[in-house]
Amino acid sequence: MNGFPGTVEAEPKPEFWYGLPYGYLQLDLQPSPEGIQEVARQINAFPDDLRDRADQVFRLYAGVLTMLRSQEVMGCALGMHPDEHGGANLSVLTVSTVRTSGAHPEAVLLQMLGDGTGPADGIVPVELPVGTGYVLETERTTPAPTAPPEGQDEPAQGTVWQGTVAIPVLRTSSIITVQLVTPAVALADDYRGVLLGVARTVTFDDPAAPDPAEVPFSDSGSGADERSPFG
Repeated sequence: MNGFPGTVEAEPKPEFWYGLPYGYLQLDLQPSPEGIQEVARQINAFPDDLRDRADQVFRLYAGVLTMLRSQEVMGCALGMHPDEHGGANLSVLTVSTVRTSGAHPEAVLLQMLGDGTGPADGIVPVELPVGTGYVLETERTTPAPTAPPEGQDEPAQGTVWQGTVAIPVLRTSSIITVQLVTPAVALADDYRGVLLGVARTVTFDDPAAPDPAEVPFSDSGSGADERSPFG
């Protein structure tokens, strides 16, 4: 759960990049009807013991897609990791941007968070390669991404752990938020590590860009010594 094999470009306009951990599948936020049908076909091909859980993930994906489109969500990934009972632990990773309309993003963020920024307030500053981020954690009750129990109209309720790292970015007058949600509340410590791991990979340097040292006539003062965490 702590490896980062790939690099994800934030869409639609890449202003930053971040690492995607092992066990997470990047979702298409603008899927075509054919793409949705293909996902459904793949789920139907899963073994019986995984099909129900995968179907829950698919329902969750369909349920939140409209909400994600209405917000500045740059990327969304679903995580599925084996548990000790032969099942799977599910989680949802989202990366989004909040614009501050030219205002100082850290001032806006601190105003949104309130006066306290310490463990007692549930808000902990953390130093990241791109600057200071602020970690928030909470447990909340939310509808389960499954069909309602037999004889009921409303879906069942469940508790989820939600962790967020908010990163104020002065250069773009915005706040990058990295959020991880999982119903595996007992594994909050593990998922907190995943969340912080993703936050530490956030970079403004395009990992696909050529090394300035290999570009003819490159300007030695253009930040050639700055290294991307992706190598």
